[in-house]
Amino acid sequence: MDRLIYVAMTGAKQILEQQATTANNLANVSTTGFRAQLDAFRAVPVVGAQSPTRAFVVDSTVGSDFSTGPIQQTGNTLDIAVQGPGWIAVQRPDGSEGYTRDGSLKISENGILQTQSGLDVLGDNGPISIPPDVRVQIAKDGTVSSVQQGTTPVTSTQLGRIKLVNPDESDLVRNDDGLFSTKDGQPADADANVTIIDGAVEGSNVNVVNEMVNMISLSRQFDMNMQALKNAESNDTKADDFLSLS
Repeated sequence: MDRLIYVAMTGAKQILEQQATTANNLANVSTTGFRAQLDAFRAVPVVGAQSPTRAFVVDSTVGSDFSTGPIQQTGNTLDIAVQGPGWIAVQRPDGSEGYTRDGSLKISENGILQTQSGLDVLGDNGPISIPPDVRVQIAKDGTVSSVQQGTTPVTSTQLGRIKLVNPDESDLVRNDDGLFSTKDGQPADADANVTIIDGAVEGSNVNVVNEMVNMISLSRQFDMNMQALKNAESNDTKADDFLSLS
């Protein structure tokens, strides 16, 4: 009897965890460069001499969906979208390196190229500084140049090159801040083969239809587990009645 209760009880709990993941994916359907999170159930035996045949269910985060999201043209010269595999390197507030596909950039009050969330975009030699009163151009290979306005002839000056990386997907982990990093925490090497599209951003790769279907499926699975608990309670009551008659 208790084996049924173990599975149903832990299954219902972990389904609620997966519902939270699905809700988070749906909440980020319009987040630039977002990667959907994937979860799976797995059975774990209960360790102990008194319960060798018992098992319970846990929710295991198997990783992220690294498929490419839709490219959306914006016309903004500071917007970039990574073309194919690859990541944009940014600097966290603690100085560590993180990776994102969010290419919606801005220039801070101090003239530093940043993401819209305020993280410095890394170049070959650290954050990229933009001088005032210039027009910024970003080339396909991530080279950032300034074009002096109001001068003839027009001259451009190279300011730096955005660090574009392409570590193996199996070596990437999602952090609580939404950025990815390598499993060992070491910075990935720049990859010259990664290219970008200027004047565009990459949308979220969350499939709304699939997530809604998954949410309905999880809801039904939760109901099945609760029904199993009710059946276990009913069987226990009937067993008590039978023993009392004996």
